[in-house]
Amino acid sequence: MKKFIILLFLLQGVCAIARSECDSVRIYFRQGYSVLEPELHGNREILKRITDSLRTYAGPSGRLRRIEVTGGASPEGSVPLNRRLSEKRAKALLDQLLHDGGIPDSLLSFTFLGRDWNGLIRLVENDPDVPCREAALELLHDIAERCRGGEKAEDDNTARLAHFKEGEPYRYMYRKLFPELRATQLCLRYETTPVRQQPIAAGVSFPKPAMRISAPVPAPAPAFAGQTPRTRKPFYMAVKTNMLYDAIAVPNIGVEFYAGRSWSVGANWMYAWWKTDRKHWYWRTYGGELNVRKWFGKRAQEKPLQGHHLGIYGQLLTYDFETGGRGYIGGKPGGSLWDKANWGAGIEYGYSLPVGRRLNLDFSVGAGYLGGEYWEYVSHEECYVWQATKRLRWFGPTKAEVSLVWLIGRGNYNNRKGGRR
Repeated sequence: MKKFIILLFLLQGVCAIARSECDSVRIYFRQGYSVLEPELHGNREILKRITDSLRTYAGPSGRLRRIEVTGGASPEGSVPLNRRLSEKRAKALLDQLLHDGGIPDSLLSFTFLGRDWNGLIRLVENDPDVPCREAALELLHDIAERCRGGEKAEDDNTARLAHFKEGEPYRYMYRKLFPELRATQLCLRYETTPVRQQPIAAGVSFPKPAMRISAPVPAPAPAFAGQTPRTRKPFYMAVKTNMLYDAIAVPNIGVEFYAGRSWSVGANWMYAWWKTDRKHWYWRTYGGELNVRKWFGKRAQEKPLQGHHLGIYGQLLTYDFETGGRGYIGGKPGGSLWDKANWGAGIEYGYSLPVGRRLNLDFSVGAGYLGGEYWEYVSHEECYVWQATKRLRWFGPTKAEVSLVWLIGRGNYNNRKGGRR
Protein backbone atom coordinates (compact mmCIF):
# COMPACT_ATOMS: atom_id res chain seq x y z
CA MET A 1 0.00 0.00 0.00
CA LYS A 2 2.86 2.40 0.81
CA LYS A 3 4.48 1.71 -2.55
CA PHE A 4 1.22 2.52 -4.32
CA ILE A 5 0.85 5.84 -2.46
CA ILE A 6 4.47 6.83 -3.23
CA LEU A 7 3.98 5.94 -6.90
CA LEU A 8 0.81 8.03 -6.99
CA PHE A 9 2.63 11.06 -5.62
CA LEU A 10 5.43 10.60 -8.18
CA LEU A 11 2.92 10.46 -11.02
CA GLN A 12 1.29 13.65 -9.79
CA GLY A 13 4.67 15.35 -9.69
CA VAL A 14 5.42 14.29 -13.23
CA CYS A 15 2.05 15.55 -14.43
CA ALA A 16 2.74 18.89 -12.75
CA ILE A 17 5.99 19.48 -14.66
CA ALA A 18 5.65 22.62 -16.72
CA ARG A 19 5.72 22.27 -20.49
CA SER A 20 7.86 24.84 -22.26
CA GLU A 21 6.70 26.32 -25.54
CA CYS A 22 7.78 29.22 -27.73
CA ASP A 23 5.92 31.60 -30.00
CA SER A 24 8.26 33.05 -32.61
CA VAL A 25 7.58 36.06 -34.84
CA ARG A 26 9.68 38.35 -37.04
CA ILE A 27 9.56 42.12 -37.43
CA TYR A 28 10.98 43.54 -40.66
CA PHE A 29 13.03 46.67 -41.37
CA ARG A 30 14.02 48.60 -44.45
CA GLN A 31 17.50 48.19 -45.86
CA GLY A 32 20.02 50.09 -43.75
CA TYR A 33 17.37 51.33 -41.23
CA SER A 34 16.52 50.43 -37.65
CA VAL A 35 13.27 52.41 -37.38
CA LEU A 36 10.32 50.12 -36.68
CA GLU A 37 7.62 50.88 -39.27
CA PRO A 38 4.23 49.25 -38.48
CA GLU A 39 3.03 49.54 -42.09
CA LEU A 40 6.03 47.62 -43.48
CA HIS A 41 5.57 43.99 -44.50
CA GLY A 42 2.70 43.26 -42.09
CA ASN A 43 4.51 44.51 -38.97
CA ARG A 44 1.36 46.09 -37.51
CA GLU A 45 -0.53 42.78 -37.46
CA ILE A 46 2.50 40.98 -36.05
CA LEU A 47 2.88 43.53 -33.25
CA LYS A 48 -0.80 43.12 -32.38
CA ARG A 49 -0.37 39.37 -32.20
CA ILE A 50 2.62 39.82 -29.88
CA THR A 51 0.55 42.00 -27.53
CA ASP A 52 -2.33 39.50 -27.54
CA SER A 53 0.08 36.65 -26.87
CA LEU A 54 1.58 38.47 -23.91
CA ARG A 55 -1.91 38.82 -22.40
CA THR A 56 -2.60 35.14 -23.00
CA TYR A 57 0.63 34.00 -21.41
CA ALA A 58 -0.06 36.11 -18.34
CA GLY A 59 -3.29 34.18 -17.76
CA PRO A 60 -3.86 31.37 -15.26
CA SER A 61 -2.94 28.57 -17.70
CA GLY A 62 0.43 29.95 -18.77
CA ARG A 63 3.43 31.74 -17.37
CA LEU A 64 5.93 33.80 -19.36
CA ARG A 65 9.47 32.67 -18.57
CA ARG A 66 11.71 34.49 -21.04
CA ILE A 67 11.64 36.77 -24.05
CA GLU A 68 14.44 36.13 -26.53
CA VAL A 69 15.20 38.96 -28.95
CA THR A 70 17.51 38.21 -31.90
CA GLY A 71 18.60 41.09 -34.14
CA GLY A 72 19.91 40.39 -37.62
CA ALA A 73 20.94 42.03 -40.88
CA SER A 74 21.50 41.02 -44.48
CA PRO A 75 25.11 40.49 -45.68
CA GLU A 76 25.63 43.69 -47.69
CA GLY A 77 27.46 46.43 -45.84
CA SER A 78 30.48 46.27 -43.51
CA VAL A 79 30.76 43.97 -40.50
CA PRO A 80 30.71 46.80 -37.87
CA LEU A 81 27.77 48.50 -39.59
CA ASN A 82 25.67 45.32 -39.67
CA ARG A 83 26.53 44.54 -36.05
CA ARG A 84 25.33 47.98 -34.94
CA LEU A 85 22.29 47.68 -37.18
CA SER A 86 21.25 44.35 -35.65
CA GLU A 87 21.60 45.82 -32.14
CA LYS A 88 19.53 48.91 -33.01
CA ARG A 89 16.81 46.80 -34.62
CA ALA A 90 16.54 44.58 -31.55
CA LYS A 91 16.39 47.65 -29.31
CA ALA A 92 13.68 49.22 -31.50
CA LEU A 93 11.47 46.15 -31.05
CA LEU A 94 12.22 46.03 -27.33
CA ASP A 95 11.23 49.67 -26.90
CA GLN A 96 7.93 48.93 -28.63
CA LEU A 97 7.22 45.96 -26.36
CA LEU A 98 8.10 47.87 -23.19
CA HIS A 99 5.80 50.66 -24.30
CA ASP A 100 2.88 48.33 -25.06
CA GLY A 101 3.29 45.47 -22.64
CA GLY A 102 5.25 46.60 -19.60
CA ILE A 103 7.69 43.66 -19.67
CA PRO A 104 10.16 43.30 -16.75
CA ASP A 105 13.82 43.46 -17.73
CA SER A 106 14.54 40.18 -15.95
CA LEU A 107 12.72 38.24 -18.67
CA LEU A 108 14.74 39.64 -21.55
CA SER A 109 17.70 38.09 -23.35
CA PHE A 110 19.42 39.36 -26.50
CA THR A 111 21.41 37.96 -29.39
CA PHE A 112 22.94 40.19 -32.07
CA LEU A 113 23.78 38.27 -35.25
CA GLY A 114 25.13 41.03 -37.46
CA ARG A 115 25.27 39.41 -40.88
CA ASP A 116 22.86 36.48 -40.64
CA TRP A 117 24.75 33.85 -42.65
CA ASN A 118 22.93 30.89 -41.10
CA GLY A 119 19.61 32.51 -41.88
CA LEU A 120 20.72 32.95 -45.49
CA ILE A 121 21.71 29.27 -45.65
CA ARG A 122 18.19 28.24 -44.55
CA LEU A 123 16.60 30.50 -47.16
CA VAL A 124 18.83 29.12 -49.93
CA GLU A 125 18.07 25.56 -48.86
CA ASN A 126 14.36 26.29 -49.22
CA ASP A 127 14.60 28.08 -52.57
CA PRO A 128 15.31 25.77 -55.53
CA ASP A 129 15.54 28.74 -57.92
CA VAL A 130 18.83 30.09 -56.52
CA PRO A 131 21.42 30.02 -59.35
CA CYS A 132 24.23 27.49 -58.80
CA ARG A 133 22.42 26.51 -55.60
CA GLU A 134 24.55 23.57 -54.47
CA ALA A 135 27.84 25.37 -55.07
CA ALA A 136 26.47 28.51 -53.39
CA LEU A 137 25.44 26.46 -50.33
CA GLU A 138 28.94 25.01 -50.12
CA LEU A 139 30.38 28.52 -50.12
CA LEU A 140 27.86 29.78 -47.54
CA HIS A 141 28.60 26.85 -45.21
CA ASP A 142 32.31 27.67 -45.48
CA ILE A 143 31.60 31.33 -44.64
CA ALA A 144 29.37 30.36 -41.70
CA GLU A 145 32.08 28.04 -40.37
CA ARG A 146 34.67 30.83 -40.57
CA CYS A 147 32.30 33.15 -38.68
CA ARG A 148 31.59 30.65 -35.92
CA GLY A 149 33.71 32.56 -33.41
CA GLY A 150 32.46 35.93 -34.63
CA GLU A 151 32.90 37.72 -37.93
CA LYS A 152 35.88 40.09 -38.00
CA ALA A 153 35.89 43.47 -39.70
CA GLU A 154 38.68 42.39 -42.07
CA ASP A 155 36.78 39.27 -43.18
CA ASP A 156 35.29 40.28 -46.51
CA ASN A 157 32.88 37.37 -46.85
CA THR A 158 30.32 39.44 -48.72
CA ALA A 159 32.90 40.07 -51.44
CA ARG A 160 33.48 36.32 -51.71
CA LEU A 161 29.78 35.81 -52.28
CA ALA A 162 29.52 38.77 -54.68
CA HIS A 163 32.44 37.46 -56.78
CA PHE A 164 31.23 33.86 -56.78
CA LYS A 165 30.04 32.60 -60.20
CA GLU A 166 30.32 36.15 -61.61
CA GLY A 167 27.87 37.46 -58.99
CA GLU A 168 24.79 35.69 -60.40
CA PRO A 169 23.80 33.91 -57.12
CA TYR A 170 24.47 37.11 -55.13
CA ARG A 171 22.23 39.25 -57.32
CA TYR A 172 19.40 36.73 -56.99
CA MET A 173 19.80 36.56 -53.19
CA TYR A 174 19.94 40.35 -52.98
CA ARG A 175 16.58 40.67 -54.72
CA LYS A 176 14.74 37.65 -53.32
CA LEU A 177 16.28 36.60 -50.00
CA PHE A 178 18.08 39.52 -48.36
CA PRO A 179 14.83 41.37 -47.43
CA GLU A 180 13.90 38.35 -45.27
CA LEU A 181 17.13 38.78 -43.27
CA ARG A 182 16.55 42.46 -42.43
CA ALA A 183 14.53 41.51 -39.37
CA THR A 184 14.45 41.03 -35.63
CA GLN A 185 13.10 37.73 -34.35
CA LEU A 186 11.13 37.54 -31.11
CA CYS A 187 10.62 34.29 -29.19
CA LEU A 188 8.11 34.35 -26.33
CA ARG A 189 9.10 31.35 -24.23
CA TYR A 190 6.53 30.34 -21.64
CA GLU A 191 5.52 27.38 -19.51
CA THR A 192 2.09 25.80 -19.24
CA THR A 193 1.12 23.59 -16.34
CA PRO A 194 -1.41 20.85 -17.05
CA VAL A 195 -4.71 21.44 -15.24
CA ARG A 196 -5.88 18.56 -13.06
CA GLN A 197 -8.84 16.84 -14.69
CA GLN A 198 -12.13 16.90 -12.73
CA PRO A 199 -15.14 14.67 -13.36
CA ILE A 200 -17.64 16.35 -15.66
CA ALA A 201 -21.18 16.36 -14.41
CA ALA A 202 -23.85 15.36 -16.87
CA GLY A 203 -25.40 18.28 -18.69
CA VAL A 204 -22.68 20.74 -17.66
CA SER A 205 -21.19 22.76 -20.51
CA PHE A 206 -17.91 24.64 -20.42
CA PRO A 207 -16.33 27.26 -22.65
CA LYS A 208 -13.81 26.37 -25.32
CA PRO A 209 -10.20 26.81 -24.26
CA ALA A 210 -8.52 30.03 -25.34
CA MET A 211 -6.64 29.60 -28.56
CA ARG A 212 -2.97 30.40 -28.34
CA ILE A 213 -2.13 33.02 -30.92
CA SER A 214 0.86 32.12 -33.05
CA ALA A 215 2.05 34.25 -35.89
CA PRO A 216 2.41 32.41 -39.17
CA VAL A 217 5.80 32.20 -40.78
CA PRO A 218 5.91 35.18 -43.15
CA ALA A 219 6.42 34.63 -46.83
CA PRO A 220 9.60 35.93 -48.43
CA ALA A 221 9.44 39.68 -48.50
CA PRO A 222 8.83 41.37 -51.82
CA ALA A 223 10.74 44.46 -52.78
CA PHE A 224 9.39 47.27 -50.63
CA ALA A 225 7.60 50.18 -52.20
CA GLY A 226 9.99 52.97 -53.03
CA GLN A 227 12.95 50.66 -52.46
CA THR A 228 13.94 48.91 -55.66
CA PRO A 229 17.15 46.97 -55.02
CA ARG A 230 19.91 48.22 -57.25
CA THR A 231 23.19 46.39 -57.53
CA ARG A 232 26.25 47.81 -59.22
CA LYS A 233 27.81 45.12 -61.32
CA PRO A 234 31.45 44.45 -60.42
CA PHE A 235 34.14 45.59 -62.84
CA TYR A 236 37.34 43.59 -63.22
CA MET A 237 40.48 44.94 -64.85
CA ALA A 238 44.20 44.29 -64.42
CA VAL A 239 47.34 46.27 -65.21
CA LYS A 240 50.54 44.23 -65.23
CA THR A 241 54.22 44.08 -66.10
CA ASN A 242 56.26 41.02 -67.05
CA MET A 243 59.15 40.97 -64.60
CA LEU A 244 61.19 38.66 -66.86
CA TYR A 245 61.24 41.39 -69.51
CA ASP A 246 61.99 43.98 -66.83
CA ALA A 247 64.99 41.91 -65.73
CA ILE A 248 66.53 42.12 -69.23
CA ALA A 249 65.88 45.86 -69.48
CA VAL A 250 62.77 45.69 -71.68
CA PRO A 251 60.09 47.92 -70.12
CA ASN A 252 56.60 46.63 -70.75
CA ILE A 253 53.01 47.06 -69.68
CA GLY A 254 49.84 45.05 -70.16
CA VAL A 255 46.12 45.38 -69.51
CA GLU A 256 43.44 42.72 -69.15
CA PHE A 257 39.66 43.01 -69.01
CA TYR A 258 37.23 40.44 -67.73
CA ALA A 259 34.57 39.83 -70.39
CA GLY A 260 32.25 37.57 -68.40
CA ARG A 261 31.57 33.83 -68.30
CA SER A 262 35.18 33.16 -67.22
CA TRP A 263 36.67 34.82 -70.34
CA SER A 264 39.12 37.72 -70.51
CA VAL A 265 40.90 39.69 -73.24
CA GLY A 266 44.25 41.37 -72.86
CA ALA A 267 46.98 43.32 -74.62
CA ASN A 268 50.68 43.79 -73.84
CA TRP A 269 53.24 46.27 -75.17
CA MET A 270 57.03 46.37 -74.78
CA TYR A 271 59.54 49.00 -75.83
CA ALA A 272 63.30 49.13 -75.35
CA TRP A 273 65.66 51.38 -77.34
CA TRP A 274 69.03 51.13 -75.66
CA LYS A 275 72.36 51.66 -77.41
CA THR A 276 75.98 52.49 -76.64
CA ASP A 277 78.27 53.67 -79.43
CA ARG A 278 81.24 52.00 -77.84
CA LYS A 279 81.60 48.65 -79.63
CA HIS A 280 78.13 49.13 -81.08
CA TRP A 281 76.02 47.60 -78.37
CA TYR A 282 72.38 47.65 -79.48
CA TRP A 283 69.43 46.40 -77.50
CA ARG A 284 66.30 47.49 -79.31
CA THR A 285 62.91 45.89 -79.49
CA TYR A 286 59.30 46.88 -79.49
CA GLY A 287 56.04 45.14 -80.23
CA GLY A 288 52.83 43.89 -78.75
CA GLU A 289 50.55 40.97 -78.09
CA LEU A 290 46.82 40.28 -77.97
CA ASN A 291 45.40 37.35 -76.05
CA VAL A 292 42.15 35.69 -75.09
CA ARG A 293 41.96 33.55 -71.95
CA LYS A 294 39.54 31.09 -70.41
CA TRP A 295 39.74 30.88 -66.61
CA PHE A 296 38.93 27.73 -64.68
CA GLY A 297 39.43 26.00 -61.34
CA LYS A 298 38.29 26.66 -57.78
CA ARG A 299 39.94 30.08 -57.46
CA ALA A 300 38.48 31.22 -60.77
CA GLN A 301 35.01 30.35 -59.46
CA GLU A 302 35.57 32.45 -56.35
CA LYS A 303 36.68 35.56 -58.26
CA PRO A 304 37.59 36.46 -61.86
CA LEU A 305 41.19 36.93 -63.02
CA GLN A 306 42.69 34.38 -60.67
CA GLY A 307 43.41 30.67 -60.79
CA HIS A 308 44.19 28.59 -63.86
CA HIS A 309 43.87 30.00 -67.37
CA LEU A 310 44.25 28.64 -70.88
CA GLY A 311 44.39 30.92 -73.90
CA ILE A 312 45.56 31.83 -77.37
CA TYR A 313 47.74 34.78 -78.32
CA GLY A 314 49.11 36.66 -81.31
CA GLN A 315 52.38 38.62 -81.40
CA LEU A 316 53.94 41.29 -83.60
CA LEU A 317 57.43 42.62 -82.94
CA THR A 318 60.62 44.05 -84.40
CA TYR A 319 64.11 44.03 -82.90
CA ASP A 320 67.76 44.96 -83.41
CA PHE A 321 70.30 43.06 -81.31
CA GLU A 322 74.06 43.52 -81.73
CA THR A 323 76.75 43.08 -79.09
CA GLY A 324 79.87 44.25 -80.89
CA GLY A 325 79.99 41.80 -83.79
CA ARG A 326 77.21 40.21 -85.76
CA GLY A 327 73.74 41.74 -85.44
CA TYR A 328 70.19 40.77 -86.31
CA ILE A 329 67.27 42.97 -87.29
CA GLY A 330 63.74 41.64 -87.28
CA GLY A 331 61.66 43.57 -89.79
CA LYS A 332 62.80 45.95 -92.52
CA PRO A 333 65.85 48.03 -91.52
CA GLY A 334 64.77 51.59 -90.92
CA GLY A 335 61.12 50.61 -91.26
CA SER A 336 58.26 50.56 -88.81
CA LEU A 337 56.61 47.75 -86.94
CA TRP A 338 54.37 47.09 -89.91
CA ASP A 339 57.24 46.75 -92.41
CA LYS A 340 57.75 42.99 -92.56
CA ALA A 341 57.86 42.66 -88.78
CA ASN A 342 58.14 39.24 -87.21
CA TRP A 343 54.89 37.71 -86.03
CA GLY A 344 53.80 34.76 -83.97
CA ALA A 345 50.82 32.90 -82.56
CA GLY A 346 50.39 30.17 -80.02
CA ILE A 347 48.59 28.71 -77.04
CA GLU A 348 49.38 29.44 -73.42
CA TYR A 349 48.75 28.05 -69.98
CA GLY A 350 49.16 29.89 -66.71
CA TYR A 351 48.15 30.37 -63.12
CA SER A 352 47.41 33.65 -61.33
CA LEU A 353 48.10 33.59 -57.59
CA PRO A 354 46.85 36.24 -55.12
CA VAL A 355 49.70 37.79 -53.12
CA GLY A 356 47.96 40.91 -51.78
CA ARG A 357 44.59 42.58 -51.55
CA ARG A 358 44.96 44.00 -55.07
CA LEU A 359 48.07 42.18 -56.28
CA ASN A 360 48.50 38.87 -58.10
CA LEU A 361 51.45 37.00 -59.55
CA ASP A 362 50.73 35.52 -62.96
CA PHE A 363 52.90 32.64 -64.23
CA SER A 364 52.43 31.79 -67.92
CA VAL A 365 54.21 29.86 -70.65
CA GLY A 366 53.30 29.70 -74.31
CA ALA A 367 54.32 27.71 -77.35
CA GLY A 368 53.55 28.19 -81.02
CA TYR A 369 55.00 29.54 -84.25
CA LEU A 370 57.21 32.59 -84.79
CA GLY A 371 57.90 33.66 -88.38
CA GLY A 372 58.98 36.50 -90.61
CA GLU A 373 62.16 37.86 -92.22
CA TYR A 374 65.26 39.08 -90.46
CA TRP A 375 68.43 40.79 -91.67
CA GLU A 376 71.89 39.70 -90.59
CA TYR A 377 74.70 42.29 -90.55
CA VAL A 378 78.15 42.97 -89.16
CA SER A 379 79.57 46.18 -87.76
CA HIS A 380 82.56 47.64 -89.62
CA GLU A 381 83.92 50.93 -88.26
CA GLU A 382 81.03 53.37 -88.69
CA CYS A 383 79.13 51.21 -91.12
CA TYR A 384 76.86 48.20 -90.87
CA VAL A 385 77.40 45.71 -93.65
CA TRP A 386 74.47 43.60 -94.68
CA GLN A 387 75.26 39.90 -94.83
CA ALA A 388 72.06 38.02 -95.60
CA THR A 389 68.28 38.12 -95.46
CA LYS A 390 66.87 35.02 -93.84
CA ARG A 391 63.50 33.54 -93.11
CA LEU A 392 62.52 32.79 -89.51
CA ARG A 393 60.49 29.62 -88.98
CA TRP A 394 60.39 28.68 -85.34
CA PHE A 395 58.12 26.15 -83.62
CA GLY A 396 58.45 25.93 -79.87
CA PRO A 397 58.32 28.17 -76.80
CA THR A 398 57.54 31.75 -77.77
CA LYS A 399 56.35 33.19 -74.49
CA ALA A 400 57.35 33.24 -70.82
CA GLU A 401 55.74 35.43 -68.22
CA VAL A 402 56.10 36.12 -64.51
CA SER A 403 53.93 39.19 -64.19
CA LEU A 404 53.10 41.41 -61.26
CA VAL A 405 49.38 42.14 -61.65
CA TRP A 406 47.58 45.14 -60.15
CA LEU A 407 43.84 44.55 -59.81
CA ILE A 408 41.64 47.54 -60.65
CA GLY A 409 37.89 47.93 -60.56
CA ARG A 410 34.82 47.79 -58.38
CA GLY A 411 34.92 44.63 -56.27
CA ASN A 412 38.19 43.49 -57.85
CA TYR A 413 40.23 42.57 -54.80
CA ASN A 414 41.33 39.40 -53.08
CA ASN A 415 39.78 38.05 -49.89
CA ARG A 416 42.93 36.29 -48.76
CA LYS A 417 46.56 35.89 -49.78
CA GLY A 418 47.96 32.53 -50.83
CA GLY A 419 45.88 29.75 -49.29
CA ARG A 420 43.38 29.60 -46.47
CA ARG A 421 43.86 31.64 -43.35
